[in-house]
Amino acid sequence: MKNLDQENKRQTGEQMYKLAKTLFPIARSITGAGARKTLQLIKRKIPIKISEVPTGTKVFDWNIPKEWNIWDAYIKNSKGQKILDFKKSNLHILNYSIPVNRKIGLTELKKHLHTLPDHPDWIPYLTSYYKEDWGFCLSHNQYKKLKNEIYQVFIDSELENGNLTYGELYLRGKSRDEVLISTYICHPSLANDNLSGIILTAFLAARLSRQARTYYSYRFLFIPETIGAIAWLSLNEEKSKNIKHGLTVTCVGDSGQPTYKKSRQGDAPIDKAVEKVLAESGQPYKIISFSPADGSDERQFSSPGFNFAVGSLMRTPYSRYAEYHTSADNLSFIGPAYLADSLDKYLKTIFILENNMKYANLNPKGEPQLGRRGLYRILGSQKKITLNEEAIFWVLNFSDSKNDLLDISLRSGLKFEDVKNAAYALLEKDLLAKI
Repeated sequence: MKNLDQENKRQTGEQMYKLAKTLFPIARSITGAGARKTLQLIKRKIPIKISEVPTGTKVFDWNIPKEWNIWDAYIKNSKGQKILDFKKSNLHILNYSIPVNRKIGLTELKKHLHTLPDHPDWIPYLTSYYKEDWGFCLSHNQYKKLKNEIYQVFIDSELENGNLTYGELYLRGKSRDEVLISTYICHPSLANDNLSGIILTAFLAARLSRQARTYYSYRFLFIPETIGAIAWLSLNEEKSKNIKHGLTVTCVGDSGQPTYKKSRQGDAPIDKAVEKVLAESGQPYKIISFSPADGSDERQFSSPGFNFAVGSLMRTPYSRYAEYHTSADNLSFIGPAYLADSLDKYLKTIFILENNMKYANLNPKGEPQLGRRGLYRILGSQKKITLNEEAIFWVLNFSDSKNDLLDISLRSGLKFEDVKNAAYALLEKDLLAKI
């Protein structure tokens, strides 16, 4: 599993940002044409399977809602001028608004308008998935300019029986045990939350699909948030039992410091692996505990009936930056370098998961004679890999069938790759055995 060197980071970041510009204008929601178009574009990069779940399908305590599609929406003043236009920003519409075509006065119109007085130039992003309603979102400065006159309100939308759409890619490894990588596709023109997650997941899947066969199997999900995760779990309950580690991908494109939200267990291998990657990065980072009260689909995968070890590796978490769920979360809020850096951290996490094994010391009574095996004072001869002498002793001492390499790396403070290389060298000299 190759990490990204500086040149690869630059090129990969530019490619990721280019895809962001392509996907950004699409009016996405939890159902409908926007989600399908997004998945079709992702399918050009990776061979995802696109599935449809019909309206009314029972998924645990939920039912799949009606499908929503929108083609146009605007407000015209008494002179026939468009003062608000969905085609200029898809955030202008209350997501899941029912169709409307009527003339109303300012007092009535204001009941259906939403602004952010604290950020008067920004447009809020709001939804009404499970309550039939209609509305428009606009900047507070636009709102203050409205005159007491008659307005033409037009929403060309449809809320009918249809389907919920999601994408899935399964990469079979040597083991049936799975690593789940999940992201959500339902937000419209919001770059960090969560266009960045869609893009990183697609690029990560593309890189893994080009690798030699991995130890773990990998499942990538592109789903609408909450209802999509619940639907997938409900329809794939038996299959989901193979999930051993997982990450929910969101908010990975901004300039904030990396942040990891732990799994429900708090000390699962995925938690240790991500924390090790962040600690070795040399960058400031934060670790936050699991909470079921906020977050994304890690809450569904970590619900007590499943309790999968799924965390979330982000940059600035959702709702902790002012631009969250507003028009200010645009393409200028994310950057190629940050997208690539986040991808690199995911690749390094997977590298640890793939190489984290338990070993037994085959010569546990005292230290074996390393010199005659070429492992002491002449380090560096093993397959041109420079061996860390300290790592040799740590691996020998703690390879007791209980500690895995990640445990040894965390306890010693040594880099995981150094510990892994030491273990491979000892294995070649018949001083270790895999458990």
